[in-house]
Amino acid sequence: MKCPICAKPSSLFARRAGVDYFECSDCGSLSADADFLHDVERGKVKNYGDEYWRAELMAARERSFGSSIARVAELFYYARIPITRFIDIGSGPGYLLDSLSTLLPELHDMFYAVELSPPTIACRTKNENYIVGSLGDAQQKFSIGTCIEVIEHLTPAILDKLAAQMSQRSESGAIYYIGSGQPEYVKNEDPQYLDPLVRGHVVSYSVQALRHIFAPYGFTVIPMFGRAWCVLIEYKSTSPVRNAEDLQSRIWNPVKTNISLLKSSAFGDFLATVGLESARCYTEHAMFLDCSAKAKSLL
Repeated sequence: MKCPICAKPSSLFARRAGVDYFECSDCGSLSADADFLHDVERGKVKNYGDEYWRAELMAARERSFGSSIARVAELFYYARIPITRFIDIGSGPGYLLDSLSTLLPELHDMFYAVELSPPTIACRTKNENYIVGSLGDAQQKFSIGTCIEVIEHLTPAILDKLAAQMSQRSESGAIYYIGSGQPEYVKNEDPQYLDPLVRGHVVSYSVQALRHIFAPYGFTVIPMFGRAWCVLIEYKSTSPVRNAEDLQSRIWNPVKTNISLLKSSAFGDFLATVGLESARCYTEHAMFLDCSAKAKSLL
């Protein structure tokens, strides 16, 4: 079988719920077989039905009032341009808008979310900046954003369409946090991550695969060193990140107006601390492991 991302040969990796997953010999991605992916694209297999939302709503709320807040705060440090608007792509019920509006009420108008296949109205946010539709339906351009627990549900063809929409709706220099388990994460941390029917996880994208999809639209994919479950994607990047040290440099040298903006709201000082410490925690640990490996190689 050929990889649906880079068309290189793939071999059988695992079978989950009757669906075969294949590992690409080149980009390393793990993807469901071609027929199943086509069924997803045709709507024959629905990733976001009622059963999915019944299982997902509690986890969505926990993320939105927990780890996702930290990820948004980190973006205020990673961004290389002044921040004007934020978008949560594939927001599900939109709970992240609720948590951001609670913690940063003075910045309420800058936060947006979009969801193509939302749960029932009773389970959604009432925030007026919650858009039911695709990212292309948004009228604004954005400078930062998140896309958490989304792309593993998307076939490469659908993700390609999202990449095109992101390029259209991004300011030059916009940066996004993309949370999704990579093959390394699947193999070493969560072997059950691939789940075609209940969780709807049909592809585990590698960093190389994401570059293959996003680079043609002007994006640079930045690994999140020490984290095999997320990347940064920057539109028309002018500040290269070649290693953990370069990413660390962004953390310690943020755009000052962005941190001032964050701190201007109710819990802004708290979130500024959360974003800084969260970013440092992973990056400095990755740098430590890299130094330790180099030291051992010299022994």
